[in-house]
Amino acid sequence: MAQGLRRAVGRWQMVLRWRTFMGDETAVQNLELLAVALKPLGYRCVELHEKDEYGFPMPLLWVYARGRAEDVGAVVSVRATAGGTWAYFEAGKGRGWYLSPCDDMESAAQRVDLLLKYRMFPNTEWACGDDYR
Repeated sequence: MAQGLRRAVGRWQMVLRWRTFMGDETAVQNLELLAVALKPLGYRCVELHEKDEYGFPMPLLWVYARGRAEDVGAVVSVRATAGGTWAYFEAGKGRGWYLSPCDDMESAAQRVDLLLKYRMFPNTEWACGDDYR
């Protein structure tokens, strides 16, 4: 029973990895929309979409704060999720650092905003859960 479950989970993980790998255009489109949503909140965004130029295996969006705290930022990726959907994740952290589904741009921008505010000013006012501490 347990081995069959592991095989099934392993197959789904492979499908999601394949969809993520093949879905660069979808990822770029969603990252561009997130960048537009974050600019009114005062964040700068650097789009790292060209694999040949930057050498990353997937499109990324580097979001960082303006002003004195320019060294505080987050790198966001888009990954395929179950049900044919897509979601934002903090890059480098794997699927464990889920931010928001791609179809809810306002929520995604708010989650990134809270994450960066907590990194700039670590206190409970900006805390958005134990995952971000």
